[in-house]
Amino acid sequence: MSDSERQQIADWLWKQETVDLLTVGIDIGSSTSHLLFANVVLRRETDDLSSRFVVVDRRVVWRSPILLTPFLPDGTIDAHELRHFFQHCYHDAGYKRSHIDTGAVILTGEAIKRKNARAIDEIFANESGRFVCATAGHKLECMLAAHGSGATALSKKRDACGLHVDIGGGTTKLALIDKGEIVSVAAFAVGGRLLARDAQGTWSRIDDSARIVADVLGLGTDPATIANPENRRAIAKRLAAAAVDEILGEPLDALGQRLLLTEPLERPVQPTYITFSGGVSEYIFDYEPNDHGDIARDLATEIVAQLKPRIEIPVVDAGQRIRATVIGASQFTVQVSGKTLYMNGADALPKHNIPVVHLGKTLSEEIDPGEIAAAFRESAARQDHDVSAMTALAFSWTGTPDYQRLLAMAKAIKMVAAPDGERKELLVLMIDGDVGQTIGRILDRELGIQSHLISIDGVRLKDLDYVDLGEFMNPPGVIPVVIKSLLFS
Repeated sequence: MSDSERQQIADWLWKQETVDLLTVGIDIGSSTSHLLFANVVLRRETDDLSSRFVVVDRRVVWRSPILLTPFLPDGTIDAHELRHFFQHCYHDAGYKRSHIDTGAVILTGEAIKRKNARAIDEIFANESGRFVCATAGHKLECMLAAHGSGATALSKKRDACGLHVDIGGGTTKLALIDKGEIVSVAAFAVGGRLLARDAQGTWSRIDDSARIVADVLGLGTDPATIANPENRRAIAKRLAAAAVDEILGEPLDALGQRLLLTEPLERPVQPTYITFSGGVSEYIFDYEPNDHGDIARDLATEIVAQLKPRIEIPVVDAGQRIRATVIGASQFTVQVSGKTLYMNGADALPKHNIPVVHLGKTLSEEIDPGEIAAAFRESAARQDHDVSAMTALAFSWTGTPDYQRLLAMAKAIKMVAAPDGERKELLVLMIDGDVGQTIGRILDRELGIQSHLISIDGVRLKDLDYVDLGEFMNPPGVIPVVIKSLLFS
C-alpha cells in the first residue's frame, strides 16, 4: 500500500470519527452586543461504538469589538444598525454566512422583550435550524454568565465553592458554584447603564430601578438633575450598597428587596472565594481606562469601597469579564432507530431548538415520584424554562429496570409534564439508558397521558443543550436527532 493510499484511509477514518465546525457566538443585551467565531472539533466517543460526539478542542479565532447596543428613540433596539454591525463583523473576520456550520444567539435584558425579539429574529431568519436562539431570563442569564466567565470551570478545577458576580448594564447576576456545579442563582436590578447618555450627550436614559433609587434619595430624574455628577454618584453609591448586601448574604433593606428580580440567593454551601464578570468588572479590576457615558465606573468604585472592608474571602479573576458569553454551539446528528424509542406523535415532527431540562440527580433505588418531579421543576426554573411548553425532559437511568421503578419514574414525568393528564405540546423524553420504549409505553398506555409523545434512549444530554427532531423516516425507521450544546471558551 502506497503512502498516499494510507493517507487517504487515515483521512477517511478521521472524517468518520471527528467533526470540525466553524461556529459563531452572538450576544445581544441591554447594554452591549458582540460576537466571536470559533473552531470546534468533536470526536466520537470510543466506548460501545457510541454515536455521541464530545468536544475535544475549541479555539476562538476572531472577536468583534464591543458595540453599545443601539436603540431607537422609542426605546426599541435598532435592528438595522445591529444587522449592519454583524455584517461588518463577518466581513472583517473574512467569513460568509455559508461558512458557518452552527451558532448560538443569546438574547438578554431588553433584547428579550417581544418588540425587540421580533426585530432580532428577522436578522437571523435565514439561520433557523443551524442556530440556537436562547432567550435568557434572569436565572438562565446567571447560568450563562457563570459558564461564560470561566467561573464554573474554575470551581471545578479548585474543587471548591465560589460565588460568581456578573455586573452588567442593567442587572447583577449571582451564581453559587460548588465543585463546578451551579447550586443556586439570583439576580437584582443593579447595573452600570441604569443611567446613560444618548448620542447627543444628554443624560436621557434613566432605568426604572434608577428612578426608584433617586426617589428614595429625594432626587429628581430629569436630565438636568442626572447631569450633575454628584447626583449620579449618590445613586451609584446606593445601588452599590444593595449589591454588596446581596453579595455578602446580609439581610436586605426595603430598597434592596425592591431591586430583587428573583428570590434571594440560597447558600447551602459557603463560598471560599468570589469571581466577577460583566462590563462593570472591567472597572473593578481597573482594566478599562475609558468612560462610556454611564455610571459603570462610579458603581465599580463604590462596590470596591464598600466590599473591601467587609469581605473575608479572596476575589479571583475567572478569566473572562465583559465577554462572559457563549462561543457558539457544538452540533452533531444521531440516527435514532425504532429499537431505541417509543413514539405516538410522528405527525408532530419536525421540531427545532427544543431546550433540554435535565434532572440533574442520580436515581435512588426507590424512586419517589414527587421528589423527581420537584427536581425537574427546579431544573426548569433555574433556566427559566416552562415545562408545559416545548421542552425535552432528560435524565440518566441508573439501577435495575424493574417495573415498579419504571412506573414511579413515569408517574414523576406525568406530574411535571401533564399534571391533569393532558398536554398541548409534544412531550419529548431523552434518556441516557435503555428504558425509553418502556417508559414511553407506560406513559401512553397505562397512565393515559393525552399528548403526542416521543421517548428516546441512548442519548446523553445536559442543561444548556438543545435538540432538533427530524421527520420519522420509514424505511429505515429512524428519527434524525441533532444535538446542539452551548459552548464556552
